[in-house]
Amino acid sequence: MTKLLPVFLLVGSNIFMTYAWYGHLKDLRGKPVLIAILVSWGVALLEYCLQVPANRIGHQFYSLGQLKVMQEVITMCVFTGFCVFYMREKLTLDFLWAGLCLVGAAYFMFRHVAATH
Repeated sequence: MTKLLPVFLLVGSNIFMTYAWYGHLKDLRGKPVLIAILVSWGVALLEYCLQVPANRIGHQFYSLGQLKVMQEVITMCVFTGFCVFYMREKLTLDFLWAGLCLVGAAYFMFRHVAATH
């Protein structure tokens, strides 16, 4: 089992999660909210089918804190791509500042790993 498998699973999970949370704003805006909820639940099920194994496998290699920070970094990257390419929103410097904060969080969660190798 490779340390990268959880990362790939989390990327896939985040694609589904981001769409479940925000895709209805574009694709189902004219539909009743109940329809948006049901479609989002269906998409979220796919997200969980990737997220749960990602965390179970990932916990063999990473601490819980490392998994959480990794998830947040992946979420921000996927969310940025979703905003720009799917929702056609303008990329602002706020994405950069938020990303830099997450880089700092990742540094603190993984710095002891780099120091021991």
